[in-house]
Order: sequence, then structure tokens, then C-alpha cells
Amino acid sequence: MTAPVRFPRFFVTSPAPCPYLPGRSERKVFTELKGPHADSLNDALSRIGFRRSQTVAYRPSCIDCSACISVRVVASEFAASSSQKRALKANDDLVVTVCRPWSTSEQFELLQAYLAERHPEGGMTAMDEIDYADMVEHTPVTSYVVEYREPSEDGVTPGRLVGACLTDRQCDGLSMIYSFYDPQSPRKGLGNYIILDHIRRSVEMGLGYVYLGYWVEGSARMQYKVRYRPLEKLGRAGWERMAPEDQDRLIADAVANPRKEEGLGTTMGKDGMSAISRD
Repeated sequence: MTAPVRFPRFFVTSPAPCPYLPGRSERKVFTELKGPHADSLNDALSRIGFRRSQTVAYRPSCIDCSACISVRVVASEFAASSSQKRALKANDDLVVTVCRPWSTSEQFELLQAYLAERHPEGGMTAMDEIDYADMVEHTPVTSYVVEYREPSEDGVTPGRLVGACLTDRQCDGLSMIYSFYDPQSPRKGLGNYIILDHIRRSVEMGLGYVYLGYWVEGSARMQYKVRYRPLEKLGRAGWERMAPEDQDRLIADAVANPRKEEGLGTTMGKDGMSAISRD
């Protein structure tokens, strides 16, 4: 008699330079997502800190470092700050559409513009349109692309695409796999708005959380994630709420040392994998 769900096999990547903390190396443990139980496996793994990239679930497994911490927003208790309320007001006229996970040339062109300005040295800049299609379409789980468009003049034809996010629907929340937006747009807070919209969408769907991937204290590009309250982080004892005083300190540090980018787009490192070797 065979078990209904086969226990996954896990593999470990070779050490590579860490994209977030200079002078350190990173290593990942990963497994393949496939078959009729891929959604449930992805749900279970996400609750212990795994992220999805195409048909793979992975998490950091560094030998001498544990700086990468999984974080999620408690959507049902979220309270927007003054700046977040301004971002909502400035962008609430956008037309938001949930699309099937199918790549388009318009999305790819927006991604290229985003990467060229926000992450010109990142590994994703070498992606071509086929690579982008693989990133979006090779999914064994319930996922979609959320598009953000300017309102059109006639209200009928699609307006200009200014933002997009590849998102997984999980049993307890929405996992933001990768987001990007128009870096030249005169709109303020587009990256923030995409996260805020996912928090609002999660509440409307009766889901508890929005998963933001990994947070790395000391990495400037990751500090935007601490601005969303309440925030939970994954530790040895499971998910626990970040103490308000700790979050106050981290937010103050982020304000004093502003980052260059918003949103979830980084290199294909901790929050996305461009290549995996089974070592």
C-alpha cells in the first residue's frame, strides 16, 4: 500500500556569494513542487520559511549565518501609517486586474525598465523574454499576475501598465513572489501600493497573511518590509510577532538610511532563484 503523498526529496546548493551581506556566502536547501499535491506541499513549506521559484521551493541553509528571516504581514490587523495612507490615496485610481499566470511582452518591457534603473547590477538583467515567461508560467501551484494600469481615457481600452506582481494564493495568505513597477512614473509610492493592495486583497479573500519573503537586518534593500504593522517573523519557536519597540527602531533606521528601491524586486537570490544545482 503506497502513501497518498510522497515525502519530498531535498537537495542543497553549492555555496555562492551572498547578494545581501558583503563577505558572506549563501547556500539553499530546495525541493521540487509537482503533481496533484503541489499546492498543499507549497502551503506546508511556506509556513516553515520556504519560498517558491517556478517549480522549486527553497529556503536559505547557510552554514555560518541565519540573517535571512521569513516575514509576513498580519493582514486582518494591519493599520496603515500616514505615508501608507498617502500611497493608497495617490494610486487608488489604478485599474487592478488579476490575470492568469501568462507572460506578456508589455509585462516584460516594464520589468526591463524596472531592473535597468533599480537593479542594474542584478542577475535578472540578463533575462530575455523566454526567461521571464518561464518565471511566470512554470508554476505547479495556484498563482496569478496582478496588473496595475493607469485609467484609460475612454474607460474601455486597457490603460498603460505601471505595475505587476506575480502572486501565489496559499491556504492562509497571499505570497508575493516578485513585483515590479514603472520607475519613471510620476506617481509616488507605487511599490508600497502594490504591497498595500495585496494586504487589502488578502482581507477581502478572508486570508490571514501577506508573505513578503525574507528580511535581512543590515541589508538596506530589505528594510522596507519592516514598515508594515503588525509583522511576524519566523524563529526557532515558530511565527512570532515582532515587538513594537523593535519595529519602531528598525523603521527609524530605515527612515534615517533610505533605500534606493521599493517593492519586492531584488536580484534572483533569496527571494527568487535563477539557477539551482543538486549538490
